[in-house]
Amino acid sequence: MHRAVGPTLMAMTCDEQSQASSDAPDCDVVNERSAPSPSSQAFRVSMIEALARTPRITSPKWFYDERGSKLFEEICDLDEYYVTRTELAIFDACLEEVASLVGPGCVVFEPGSGEGIKTSRLLAALESPRAYVAIDVAARQLEQTAARLRRAHKGLRVASLHADFMTVRALPDFEGPPPKRLAFFPGSTLGNFEAEAALRVLRRLGELAGPRGQLLLGVDLVKDTGVLERAYDDALGVTAAFNLNLLVRMQRELDARVDVDAWSHRAIFDREESRIEMQLESKRRQTIQIGDHRFDFEAGEVIVTEYSHKYTLEGIADLTRAAGFETRRVFVDAREWFAVLLLARA
Repeated sequence: MHRAVGPTLMAMTCDEQSQASSDAPDCDVVNERSAPSPSSQAFRVSMIEALARTPRITSPKWFYDERGSKLFEEICDLDEYYVTRTELAIFDACLEEVASLVGPGCVVFEPGSGEGIKTSRLLAALESPRAYVAIDVAARQLEQTAARLRRAHKGLRVASLHADFMTVRALPDFEGPPPKRLAFFPGSTLGNFEAEAALRVLRRLGELAGPRGQLLLGVDLVKDTGVLERAYDDALGVTAAFNLNLLVRMQRELDARVDVDAWSHRAIFDREESRIEMQLESKRRQTIQIGDHRFDFEAGEVIVTEYSHKYTLEGIADLTRAAGFETRRVFVDAREWFAVLLLARA
């Protein structure tokens, strides 16, 4: 599981930003008037549509309410979840070279900014970054991360968008000549998307990065099935709680009638599709009801809550090339479990 992009967009005001960080050196008001206001309505529509179709597949963006975001950060610290620490180790080894290749004065933007741990390391390594734009669907965490980055990087302009980045038409303007832009998309979030959707995501990142833009991309690589499945089904049950929290959120926000205890967490690796599937499996015959909509399940039926695709180096090179990028550098760990790619618009 990885930080997901989501369905809504809301501008933070200067007052909201200054409450999050009283010592913030810069405060940017971001307006995206064309996007809808955040509400549970989009969640309701999405869940009803997902449960009505076959197979039943929900979007992982709905994991990230406040509790889901906290559980995800706990997952990142688990022994079984190698993704975060492996990528951080690669960053420690490669960021000096990345900074040299990117050059000074860039604007960094990041969909799914999360807690900003990797972001802070990147910003510290870059030469005089001009600004940072955080984009995330978890509003409270977005505010906290923006405040934390302002404190850690004095003088850096930090703008925050509560957004599905696929709906963002343009990034904020900053004074001076048109900037170089660096898209930052770590954590193998790209793996949440099937091939055609992943291609659209990469193309959108390229559009936002602009003609001189670059992309620093993290992707999880194919490896032993046992390693993969344990990473998504840990012994402490944190990932299970994260998955089941989707049903808890449905109860709270949609007034859904669902027996959370009648569902169990599953994570399986489909080698043919090269992806982990996270599922909620029904323990018995039962019904989920959302308003007037009823969805019947037999014992053993599942709701797929997330795909997490794993790549080969050849496969990710082909995908990024099709999206209009050329590869500048590829960095991998010693076990070749994870890769960080620096890409440029072709």
